[in-house]
Amino acid sequence: MNVKIALLPGDGIGPEVINAAEKLIATVAEKFNVSVSYERLLIGGSSYDEYGTPLTDEVLGKCYESDAVLLGAVGGPKWEKLEHNLKPEAALLKIRKALGLYANLRPAKAYNELLSASTLKSEVLKGTDLMILRELTGDVYFGTPRGFDEQKGWNTMEYTKIEVERIAKLGFELAKKRSGRVTSVDKANVLETSQFWRNVVVEIHEDFKDVKLNHLYVDNAAMQLIRDPKQFDVILTQNLFGDILSDIAAMITGSLGMLPSASLGDKYALYEPVHGSAPDIAGQGKANPLATLSSVAMMFLYSFNMDKVAELIDSAITKALAEGYRTPDIHSEGTNLVSTKEMTEAVINNFNQIYDEQAIGATS
Repeated sequence: MNVKIALLPGDGIGPEVINAAEKLIATVAEKFNVSVSYERLLIGGSSYDEYGTPLTDEVLGKCYESDAVLLGAVGGPKWEKLEHNLKPEAALLKIRKALGLYANLRPAKAYNELLSASTLKSEVLKGTDLMILRELTGDVYFGTPRGFDEQKGWNTMEYTKIEVERIAKLGFELAKKRSGRVTSVDKANVLETSQFWRNVVVEIHEDFKDVKLNHLYVDNAAMQLIRDPKQFDVILTQNLFGDILSDIAAMITGSLGMLPSASLGDKYALYEPVHGSAPDIAGQGKANPLATLSSVAMMFLYSFNMDKVAELIDSAITKALAEGYRTPDIHSEGTNLVSTKEMTEAVINNFNQIYDEQAIGATS
């Protein structure tokens, strides 16, 4: 198999976690006989500094030519005073829209080894394994008109039927492969857009009667995520609400540094950790690479259909945590505080070990 990956390190700790990902990908390529070619490209603040724009047409063209895009993180105080369309974050909206990435998958899993890293009680967290499915190209982020002046600001929240239909279908399909439950999150008691969302989701559910569907208002969903996260399997929600809920889900894992994501469309896919650029720790070796390494696992699963690779990466991460390796964001007394590089090496060593053990077992 030959695959081409566009690497977009971005800003802050982005280059550090992408370096970690590249090392893991190289290991996977060697073990599974995959030929991987890379192209490192600028995005976000680093692109603005070089070209005066957070995302160039040339970089976008390179992404179109790739089998998958792997992104680090963008943004930082340095660029906060720029006009909205020039800020690093504008690149994310542009690339999602340009690549047609309408579905954002954000799993949140409570590792037994990290139950103490969260401020929530371990008995509340233990056994949690959910997927937040966020619609990514509609809602207030893209609705027009939008703007502000000295007296007011305005945005337009809108969805078309096809936008809701395709994300709802994906939500039910994901649930069929998991525990068969979808919770659709909206604000239908207040927002017409949400009532429209709910109506379409109910309509699509007619084709997925083997999946259980229930509805929650977003404020209740936020509370329930903290109160009893185990009740959820697939959370299907609008763009704005998904943005907020997925960050709340970081409480389940104990750190944003543990949350991976996949943004999928009909032709293209982009993978990235949920955490930000964390400029305050950039270049210090303190970044947690696990969200990015888990995003690599999602890439091999969804873009390259290599389920075994995703399974091995997850097992390697679990083993590293069980061995007590911790970056500063998840460190606690009695665990081994390590750098970004050391955590990456631990995961790769475990990946190789698990692979070799299973290869031996398969031939015995």
